[in-house]
Amino acid sequence: MASKRPFESPLGRQPIQNRTVTEHERPAPPMTNVSEALASMPSLLVRAIGTVRSPFHELAETPRQPRAAEGARGRIELVTGMGLDDAIADLAGWDYVWVIFWFHRAAPHFKAKVLPPRSERKRGVLSTRAPHRPNPIGLSVVRLISVEGHVLHVEDLDLVDGTPVLDVKPYVPWTDAIPSARTGWLEPPDGHKPGGERPADPRPTWRVSFAPRADAQLAWMHTHGLGFDLRARIADALALGPQPHAYRRIKRDARGLRIAVKEWYARFEIASDAAGEHLLVTSIESGRRPEEREGLHLELGLAFCEAPSETR
Repeated sequence: MASKRPFESPLGRQPIQNRTVTEHERPAPPMTNVSEALASMPSLLVRAIGTVRSPFHELAETPRQPRAAEGARGRIELVTGMGLDDAIADLAGWDYVWVIFWFHRAAPHFKAKVLPPRSERKRGVLSTRAPHRPNPIGLSVVRLISVEGHVLHVEDLDLVDGTPVLDVKPYVPWTDAIPSARTGWLEPPDGHKPGGERPADPRPTWRVSFAPRADAQLAWMHTHGLGFDLRARIADALALGPQPHAYRRIKRDARGLRIAVKEWYARFEIASDAAGEHLLVTSIESGRRPEEREGLHLELGLAFCEAPSETR
């Protein structure tokens, strides 16, 4: 079970477990142009979903990055009674997870410039991972060892004991890892650049092609002011496969398979050629009811001699 020991607010004024954490945890500084600008922005409410239990109880002994904490074990105790039982389903299949947390022991006011350990001069705080931020939110990637009930056992943990956890997300190498990315002021003086290719998508992708009718319709829509690249949106969504899927808005109806993009439907089918199976987009049509069609939604049907029909 998750520990009932409450987190402490940045000022240690009162417990914040199971209640909203806001910018108002910090004392109001004397009004300046900066603080007035911040005060004019809308407040966002977040809720801690768990607590970090780590071997580090003092800030000075806590590693500054997960790479410096290799081998350090701890756990994340998720709050019970929040409906997280189903939320952590399937999490155990990932090797690493992102932990989004609250710097609960950071200074009460953010610093525009900070001196990072690896820099010889001050840097803008948003170009660093320092805790003294406009919103004291942190991000760490840790190794997930196991999931036991509401407890996540983790390794390479660089967080101080008692850190409030705001969210947990899987680390997905094919989308999160960018080996060739520049490293800003951390780049070595000899100009050596990192290298390597991004990991491949672990899921196979489908080849998508467009029949002459669909090609002609898309070209006509583009020249008549559609305003976005419908072809690319269709191809990107169908590359994940033809299976009916609520999130990707793929559905099978009496006329076959269709995918919805905004207020448009693309009819498609599974086809084969010398290169193998692929998805063939056969036509484009309005996703509005006949009585609601106007502008391009009406003109597309007229241009391609389509009789109005109920497509929903």
